[in-house]
Parts: sequence; structure tokens; C-alpha cells
Amino acid sequence: MKILLLGNTGQVGWELHRTLHTLGELTAVDYPQINLGDPTNIRYVVQTAQPDIIINATAYTDVDNAESQPELALAVNGSGVGILAEETKKCGAALIHYSTDYVFDGSKGEPYTERDQPNPLSVYGATKLAGERAIQDTEGAYLIIRTSWVYSLRRSCFVTKVLQWARQHETLRIVDDQVSSPTWARTLAESTAQVIAQGREQAVDYIQENGGLFHLAGGGSCSRYEWAQTILALDPNQEQQLVKEIIPAKTIDFPTAAERPLVSVLSNQQFTDTFKIGSGTWQTALSLMMQG
Repeated sequence: MKILLLGNTGQVGWELHRTLHTLGELTAVDYPQINLGDPTNIRYVVQTAQPDIIINATAYTDVDNAESQPELALAVNGSGVGILAEETKKCGAALIHYSTDYVFDGSKGEPYTERDQPNPLSVYGATKLAGERAIQDTEGAYLIIRTSWVYSLRRSCFVTKVLQWARQHETLRIVDDQVSSPTWARTLAESTAQVIAQGREQAVDYIQENGGLFHLAGGGSCSRYEWAQTILALDPNQEQQLVKEIIPAKTIDFPTAAERPLVSVLSNQQFTDTFKIGSGTWQTALSLMMQG
């Protein structure tokens, strides 16, 4: 089985690059070798590799800058993904793609399921939704995984920022009205690999039969304030912290170019029922990552 991984230096891509080797012949590329904003490049990379499975872990992810660069964000997250899906189908492969909780507006008040109607508040969320629909429109073999609040220690993210802030300031103000499910990048990578492994040498057929749109995030939920408290409590180098108190704040206190959903918790039930793979609690995953 030949696997083509796009975006192997990002948070999820880095973990995938180290998880997929046992499943087949792995080719991994990142920008500028793969540029989802360039249709010719997309076609060349896929046609050259002729893979059985394509995993797209690359995207335009700058939520705030997307507001001022909507054409670029749509080219990468929307139309580029659509071309990727078309090329995947042409070569008889299956596409695995990651999306986001930001396709929702956060007003439901309980965990979102795959049946809930998206209503993105930001350009980023709208472009990721466009990518989802472009994949679905090709009617090929695909697995779209919506996730939330992805973190690792490999790239800048909320976890690394909190650890940095705690070493620079005695007081931190963290919003307590944004609630979702922190998701360790390794959890996504390992779950993806397990799905492929379940299909074995018939992975394309397996994804064709069992794939579709799924939610997969860390089990449970928390506010960013609660998440920050847990991050600092699990910090293996607490002696380096200067912080003495964490003060809860509101999203409105920190104006940003893009609006974020306040409560975007995702239900993993359909993924668990279909593939018999659980994600564990977000606290357990965070603890494991902090232990190295």
C-alpha cells in the first residue's frame, strides 16, 4: 500500500509521519513541494505518487489573517482541497482530510454531531467547510475528520503559549467562555493509522464503505481557562514558572479579527461506533504528552 502524506511538518503531520511507516510505502511532502493553492502542483504531486491513500494534513490555519486574505484561504482550504479530491478519485485512491469545529457557530449548547447544520462565523471556518463539501461532491472514497483545539509541543499552540506566558508573567488572564475539547495531535495520528490498519490491504474499499464525515476530538470538554490551569498543573518544570494567579476573562476582552465559536464541543460517538476507536479523555492525553 502506498501512502502520500501532505503536510508532514505540522502538528498532526509530524505525528502522522512517525505513525504511518508500518502501514506501507510512505511518501511525505510539505510546502513548497505541495501547495494546495496551486492546482497544477496538486495534480503533479498526486499523479507522480500514484498512491492508494492520501492524507491531507496541510491547510491555511491562520484564523485571524484569513479575514484579510479570504481568496488565499479559500484557494488552499476550499478549491485546492476539491482538486485534491478529484485527483484522488482519478487514481483510485482514498482521501483522509482534517477539518475543524470552527464550521459551527457555537450556539447549540451541547456537543455537535455530524448531523448538525454548520454555520461558520469566520472566513477560516467557511473555507474549511467549503473544503469538506468539495470532497463530498466528488463522491470518492474519503474520510473527513473534524477536530478541535489541536495541540502538541512541536509547534506553537495554546499549550506552548501558556507554558511560555507562565514563565514571563506573574498574572495570566485566560478566557473562560470558550469551551471545546483539547485534542492531542498524536491522538489524531494514531486514530487515523488505526482506521487504515483496519482496512489492511483493502484500505481504499474499507474507507469507501465505512468513511464519510466524522468528529474526533479529546474526550470531554473544558474552557480555555480550565485548560490553562491543567497545563500548568501538569508542567514537569513548574519551578520555572513565575505565574502566581490565573484570572478568568471573557472573549470580548480580547478583540480579534475573526469571531470564534464559544461552545464548540464535538461528539465522538459516531467515530467510536463505526471504528471501535476511543480517544480517551483530554486530561489523560495532555498528561501523557507532558510526560514526554
